[in-house]
Amino acid sequence: MKSKTEIRREVNRLKSLMTEEELICRSARVWTRVEANLRFRQAASVLLYWSMPGEVETHNFIRRWHNKKNIILPVVDGNRLRLALFEGEQSLRRNTALNLCEPKGNDYPTPQSIELAIIPGVAFDRSNHRTGRGRGYYDRLLPQLNTYNIGVCFDFQLFDSIPFGEYDVSMDEVVSDAQTANDQISINNV
Repeated sequence: MKSKTEIRREVNRLKSLMTEEELICRSARVWTRVEANLRFRQAASVLLYWSMPGEVETHNFIRRWHNKKNIILPVVDGNRLRLALFEGEQSLRRNTALNLCEPKGNDYPTPQSIELAIIPGVAFDRSNHRTGRGRGYYDRLLPQLNTYNIGVCFDFQLFDSIPFGEYDVSMDEVVSDAQTANDQISINNV
């Protein structure tokens, strides 16, 4: 089995072969599958992320849904994530240290009310294990919530198996842009 470092390198290499247009098109397929998911349709509060280059792009998806659902985004605070309500793009600020955008509002008052978490990752496997960027932010956050966790990725980020440690949090399901029967079964498995 490849190490997490080797997997991260391989995924970064594969992403570099894609144009931005290809990644946006692939992202749209991911979101079509998420929107078809009963858990998403029923959730009033959804934890998402404001995507960085190379991740499954969330900006258009968040714009489409933020007036219909409570969209909560993470805010990096030291070695942990705080959560804040997305209140429009004017409410975002750039975290220059990490090169990402975060909401500048107050902490989300009822994190236990969040029903669904949609989580990025560098890689996922067929057992719903996740490898992130290596800082453990989501591995520390998710056990504090009572969410159903969906990992989102491109098909080249899916592996048969990836290294998985004691403190790594698995997803309840993984949604990719692949167009296979197994993915469709996974989408509807609620």
